[in-house]
Amino acid sequence: MTGSQEQRKLKVAVTGANGQLGRELVMLETGGKFEMIGLDRTALDITDLEQCRRVFALLRPDAIIHCAAYTAVDQAEAEPDEAFRINAAGTRNVAVAAREIGAKLCAVSTDYVFDGTGTAPYKEYDRTNPQTVYGQSKLAGEQAVISLHDRYFIVRTSWVFGGYGNNFVKTMLKLASDRDQLTVVADQWGSPTYTRDLALFMLELIQTDFYGIYHASNSGICSWYEFAQAIMEESGSRTRIEPCTTAEFPRPAPRPHYSVMDHSAIRSNSLTPLQPWRDALKHYLLNTGTKK
Repeated sequence: MTGSQEQRKLKVAVTGANGQLGRELVMLETGGKFEMIGLDRTALDITDLEQCRRVFALLRPDAIIHCAAYTAVDQAEAEPDEAFRINAAGTRNVAVAAREIGAKLCAVSTDYVFDGTGTAPYKEYDRTNPQTVYGQSKLAGEQAVISLHDRYFIVRTSWVFGGYGNNFVKTMLKLASDRDQLTVVADQWGSPTYTRDLALFMLELIQTDFYGIYHASNSGICSWYEFAQAIMEESGSRTRIEPCTTAEFPRPAPRPHYSVMDHSAIRSNSLTPLQPWRDALKHYLLNTGTKK
């Protein structure tokens, strides 16, 4: 940070402020270090370049964390133009407007930029090969940021859960409340990511000038089946989890079989690693009153 930034709060604008991650960022207790400005869809339409320019020029944030996105993975297969309009063109607009006012840009991306056929954790500069419209649109957004901004962070994450919005943990707990048994896919592997831990990491990141691509997820690896088992165990639910294969649970958009990401950029820049995913799950359940 510059000397002037050290003497005042860092002003951070958050797009997609009503989403799962955006709301976490806006609601996070930061000890007064940041002035968080949440921009939901009504306050900022990212698909409107001139509106992006006007809003950011008025606010003059030091950094923009870009969480707004089209995230309906299956629906994107049926409406690719809409996915690209938001994830590619919208991200382009945010990048252009951010650079024009000299704001750092932290753009959230996804493990879906990879094809999911790997057997070792994906590094930040491994070859991308998205297999879904969603993944292709998010990669296009990444490319827009890289080509249009000079002070950017791209943060790819995976299997996100937290206190706001819908996610796998909430779905499992809801289903378990009235079922004795649930069947969950056991041949897809990844790393869950707690929105609180991801938000804290991004706030640490934007205070640096270590620009580039980052992989950020809670540490450790599990299958969806193992994640579901842990949710039941940690919440005290007696619902049994049975494994199934991806082939037994087909979806319009193919899911990556392996989407574990290596955190080499976090390590090489001596940034704070995210805690193990099971510890993050425990924290989430305790703080939402779900743990028995």
